Amino acid sequence: MRVLLQRAKDASVTVGGEITGSISTGYVLLVGITHEDTEQDANYIANKVAGLRIYEDDDGKLNRSIKEVDGAILSVSQFTLYGNVQKGRRPSFIEAAKTDVAEPLWEYFNEQLRGHGLHVETGQFGAMMDVQLTNDGPVTLMVESR
Repeated sequence: MRVLLQRAKDASVTVGGEITGSISTGYVLLVGITHEDTEQDANYIANKVAGLRIYEDDDGKLNRSIKEVDGAILSVSQFTLYGNVQKGRRPSFIEAAKTDVAEPLWEYFNEQLRGHGLHVETGQFGAMMDVQLTNDGPVTLMVESR
């Protein structure tokens, strides 16, 4: 499992002209799932994301978690995180899990984040989405379970 985390001042996802999720302070998570991923991978990433200390404290050091700043999460399924561009000019997505594996695991991951007391908004699985965000910092991290 691979999650690109972007700290955001605000963010939203629009599908077909309709907003499906929006947050103010928090994280935008682009979530990639591959064939071997399990609930254990989702648990690991959810725990890691919930506990990361990437907000400044009073001394300007990255020492506060998303919970400490009353932040929220915007989770977006993103199969292209497993796109391979090593050969040719068109990416291969063979490493990305199919819908029957990826969608339930993405939903499980979002529930695990909620279990940490986080407010989670989402995009729409499998849809063409417009994602807008104002990067904060910018702080961008890749979090992987393997």
